[in-house]
Amino acid sequence: MDKIILIKYGELTTKKNNRNLFINLLYENIKNKLKKYNVKIVKNRVRMFIETDDNIDEIVNILSNIFGIHSIVVAYKVDNNIDSIKTNVLDIVKNISFKTFKVETKRSDKRFPIPSMEFNNVIGGLILKNIPNVSVDVHNPEYELKIEIREDYAYIYTKEIKGAGGYPVGVAGKGLLMLSGGIDSPVAGYLAMKRGIKIECIYFESPPHTSIQAKNKVKKLVEKLSKYNSNIVLNVINFTEIQEAIYKYCPKEYMITIMRRMMYRISEQVARKRKALVIINGESVGQVASQTLNSMNVINNVTNYPVIRPVACLDKLEIIDISKKIDTYETSILPYEDCCTIFLPKHPVINPILERAINYENNFDYETLINTAVNNVETIVIDKENKKFDI
Repeated sequence: MDKIILIKYGELTTKKNNRNLFINLLYENIKNKLKKYNVKIVKNRVRMFIETDDNIDEIVNILSNIFGIHSIVVAYKVDNNIDSIKTNVLDIVKNISFKTFKVETKRSDKRFPIPSMEFNNVIGGLILKNIPNVSVDVHNPEYELKIEIREDYAYIYTKEIKGAGGYPVGVAGKGLLMLSGGIDSPVAGYLAMKRGIKIECIYFESPPHTSIQAKNKVKKLVEKLSKYNSNIVLNVINFTEIQEAIYKYCPKEYMITIMRRMMYRISEQVARKRKALVIINGESVGQVASQTLNSMNVINNVTNYPVIRPVACLDKLEIIDISKKIDTYETSILPYEDCCTIFLPKHPVINPILERAINYENNFDYETLINTAVNNVETIVIDKENKKFDI
């Protein structure tokens, strides 16, 4: 009786003619994440099976962070004949303590001579006969035994581990995440990856006004996100000259509006160069002055590139809950200032006027500054397993 990891696809099974595309990409993502382990992976249209002699708990932990997996099961693989199943069921349950139980059978191999409901009764009777002081409870059992009977083998297991869900990373193409050092943008990146978007990141630094610790903080956030999306590219933009020009030539209340417009222009150019199909950010409606609907309209006016905001309609507490779940919260709250917090005016405009923003930014040659910044981008590849950055 050998242990095997069984993967259930969930949402991927709804993709009809594109189903194989999703499953094949999930297979490649799993193979990449498990490349350090000795595994044999077999896939079909309804399940994926992983056999290994390595630490199963470690492998399951990695699998739980791979998008596209609905659930993970550690099962016993046995011959799919009646006697073998019955013998192995007794070997399994005799070492488990329970008072009530339920048996659930799925018979994919219709050549198996006993229908699913009838086989539930056969196995239930076997347990009642051989395990003392237990009873059947089909509504709220203390112990649930599941049996899947397939053409090659039968698989016996007791519980499912919830997977990350969503789509395999990469199936929707590439997106460029505007990553600050705050709470919201890493969560936006996580949610985008869950919908199958492979992310790259863009980060705006402004030395000496922003510190090396702030930059390392962002690298650490990328490292944490790489748990879901291997080998994330971080594009670092030197924003100093642009930010100083904004401070010099623009009214203080419009500084954040114009700064964000510059960031969008730069992000569009980097997205085109990196062949990203969409820009992603952590804007949440009404959370700060630059995220009122009026502000977002004026800021977004500089680009026709698609922009998605995965946390736009979440409140701060909901965003924080997700950040804690994905282990970015403690890094995000480290007290190192980024471009959005330095030179922050006391009263930034919350209802900017587009014509004024255009007039103010025409006070300096921002196009030359933007081209210089884009042409001197620093590109870093970060992977959780291979890169560590001290803060």
